[in-house]
Amino acid sequence: MLGIMLATCFSVGATEHSQHWGYEGQESPEHWGKLSPDFALCETGKNQSPVNIQGALKTHHSKPVLVFEQGKQQIINNGHTIQINVSEGNTLRLDDDTFALQQFHFHAPSENEIDGKQFPLEGHFVYKDKDGSLAVLALMFNEGKANPQLTKAWQQMPAKVNQAAILTQPVDINALLPENVGVYRFSGSLTTPPCSEGVIWMVLEQPVSASAEQIRQFRSVLQHANNRPVQPLNGRVIIN
Repeated sequence: MLGIMLATCFSVGATEHSQHWGYEGQESPEHWGKLSPDFALCETGKNQSPVNIQGALKTHHSKPVLVFEQGKQQIINNGHTIQINVSEGNTLRLDDDTFALQQFHFHAPSENEIDGKQFPLEGHFVYKDKDGSLAVLALMFNEGKANPQLTKAWQQMPAKVNQAAILTQPVDINALLPENVGVYRFSGSLTTPPCSEGVIWMVLEQPVSASAEQIRQFRSVLQHANNRPVQPLNGRVIIN
């Protein structure tokens, strides 16, 4: 994440803009910076996401502390991704700051890479603090066993753009994430227009599994890949 809809439209989240953007043709990522003056950072920014994670610097930084509440969840197809909006009570504690989970959504194939490896699916959990600063927790999926938590969401995945539904079986986010919450951390941006920078990125080191059918189902609903290519690091340091 990262403009698929903080409240309703943000992939890590861009806010809603009148200018259309997409992943194909003249609205594809290589053209975003020219679609609107508001999207200029997509072309000129120096701290853009996603990235290829390699050569991470080992440090003793604090791990994120995650708290989850099993509340109401809404699943929506916004044309750019499948997004799940969540109720209050899900928080992330990082560097003496508390962030509240707004939504989580998916990209296929993955946007970030690890040592040049691209994964078939990536989830972005988009958090915001009281000042509006954003943090994104990214989860990679390997192809393997079916994921029970994705099954809950995919059963009600809207087939048409702008369709939404309340999940009868909310996703247990705690069960979706791996046991090891070690992360690669770096400063980045939204991965969709307007590509705003200053986003704290945390990519979980340990992937989880999703079946080939679950990955296929997601891609068939969107009918196109929805990943932005990796961006230059420009001297940024990745730590873990």
